[in-house]
Amino acid sequence: MRRTSLLLSFLVFTAPLFSQKALKKITSAEASRIESVLSADSLQGRKTGTAGIEKAADFISNEFAAAGLQTFAGATGYRQVFTMVKPKQTSVSAKLDTETVEEKNIAVITSTADLKVNASSGFKKIQIKAGDNLFREAQKILGAKENTVVFVDTSFGKLFPNLQRVKRNIFQTPYSYVFILTQQNPKAFEVAATHQFEEQQLSNIVSVLPGKSRKDEYVIFSGHYDHLGIGKPVDGDSIYNGANDDAAGITAVILLAKYYKKLRKNDRTIIFAAFTAEETGGFGSQYFSRQLDPAKVMAMFNIEMIGTESKWGKNSAYITGYEKSDMGKILEKNLEGSAFKFYADPYTDQQLFYRSDNATLARLGVPAHTISTSKMDSEPNYHKVSDDLKTLDMTNMAEIIKAVATSAKSIVSGKDTPSRVNTADLK
Repeated sequence: MRRTSLLLSFLVFTAPLFSQKALKKITSAEASRIESVLSADSLQGRKTGTAGIEKAADFISNEFAAAGLQTFAGATGYRQVFTMVKPKQTSVSAKLDTETVEEKNIAVITSTADLKVNASSGFKKIQIKAGDNLFREAQKILGAKENTVVFVDTSFGKLFPNLQRVKRNIFQTPYSYVFILTQQNPKAFEVAATHQFEEQQLSNIVSVLPGKSRKDEYVIFSGHYDHLGIGKPVDGDSIYNGANDDAAGITAVILLAKYYKKLRKNDRTIIFAAFTAEETGGFGSQYFSRQLDPAKVMAMFNIEMIGTESKWGKNSAYITGYEKSDMGKILEKNLEGSAFKFYADPYTDQQLFYRSDNATLARLGVPAHTISTSKMDSEPNYHKVSDDLKTLDMTNMAEIIKAVATSAKSIVSGKDTPSRVNTADLK
């Protein structure tokens, strides 16, 4: 008994020391090393579909490999490869019973070039009724692997064009989805649509650190590694380096991956994800989210634009959607006694909670929040060629990453589980 007590005392005493030692690996020098690669001119602004973003993907993969992390199920190495399809609709028509539908009231989302659907085609029939949440219901339908015809109540007439815009880029899929704006629930219907397609392969970069006792419960740390690429020259500079947006977030993800790998104390499985195509519609995070059961995701820390001081100065950051779960309160509790403080998002008029890679899982109830310091009302380099390494405060950035690591400890360990996001008020 005495030996057991001594051993437990030793472990209790040494655990915080080991954690502090691991935190010391998160340094401004190491952050600068990663940032200098991701925001280099040689990557040409990391635009989706370019050679520059492929170089970034290789670099991030190599960093995950050097840390000794596992690959994600179904991925090719650390690359989670998926195909995006850009459709060009050449014709569309629909008839409900005997009524012909106007073209503007039909949205066909498909990877099939010549689609013909009728009541005998085996498509599932769904109604989105007045008072429903159009976006949430449409997301559920598009996430299901089932051919579907959806009759959308005419009360959504002003919002229906948003479904039309989904067609600009879609995931390659054998399933087709037809949305028709109508007050009917017809017995007979006929839909015909023809499309031409351009295909593009994209890759998220994903690694995994399996949990010890709760392997089927996931905590995600993420950011996006794409940016805007090359644009019109400004004072001779045409490369949008994206040092803060969002090489800073990816730097944090890599350093957190190495920290948790060294710590080896995560009872929950941790997933580290670098998303592509955030700037062109959030397609990387949308595809990633579809590969997970949202009920198994306990928390998501999406990290975006942490390279500059927040409006409160150093040692501070804000959490988007702070009021939508108690995750922020858990993080604050774990930071008690430190110099760092998290705040609620002060830019709620800009709807940041819905504009980053956390949004897809948040809409499914996951406590998925973005951590940022960007002064969205006055950030001088946002989406400009001037967003390069020299504009960042690397010392403060390292402290922010340490604060994320410290504040997440009870969630990663399984001691705390944030409340689910109430999806009733989500757009």
